[in-house]
This record gives sequence, C-alpha cells and structure tokens, in this order.
Amino acid sequence: QVQLVESGGGLVQAGGSLRLSCTASGRTFSRYVMGWFRQAPGKEREFVATISWNGGSTYYTDSAKGRFTISRDNAKNTVYLDMNSLKPEDTAVYYCAINDRTGMVTPRIYEYIYWGQGTQVTVSS
Repeated sequence: QVQLVESGGGLVQAGGSLRLSCTASGRTFSRYVMGWFRQAPGKEREFVATISWNGGSTYYTDSAKGRFTISRDNAKNTVYLDMNSLKPEDTAVYYCAINDRTGMVTPRIYEYIYWGQGTQVTVSS
C-alpha cells in the first residue's frame, strides 16, 4: 500500500512563494515518475508539473513555466514543488501523484495511479 502525504500549503499574498512537499511511503519511490496536479473550486483537476525518476527530466504546464520548479530527493522519498510569483489564479488544492504506468514524464492524468490527500494553496490579491 502506497501513501503520499502533501504539506506546505497555506495562504500567501500575490507575488509570494510557497514550497510544497510530498513524502511517499510503501513503495520504492525512486523508481517512479512523480507529478503535481491542482484542482480549483468548480474546475477539473489539472496537470502542473512532473519529474522523472532521477530528476533528469521535468515537464510543466505553460502557466507554471518560469515560476514553479519541481524537484525530488529520493533519499528522503520526497518530491517538492517550489512556487514563486504566485497569482490568485494559482489558488487550488494541490495533489502529488505517482505515475505507475509509464516511465516517462507525462501530463496525462490517467497515467497517475496513486494520489495524496492534497494541500490547500490560497493566493490573495
């Protein structure tokens, strides 16, 4: 049984920064592509960023490019999402997930099988 626990969310003013963390247990974390997704009220869950098993490859949604950075520490079974220059439209519940279906970074949500419970990020204007 795999467990993902996100942390680091909170309330921040526009232009501010947050670092989200997601710690995994129950699986060999270093084998898997990891992703971050978000879901705003009334909207579908959407892709934010993903990182390969060794951190050598990353991929971002257009709105995250240049502002967000995904990274991982396999020794700590943790993936991070550093978010800078936050905007009110970044307000959402942020989820991390494990891609258990392919070995490639991908934005396709159906490739991600295991999910955390989410952490709320609220950006005030």
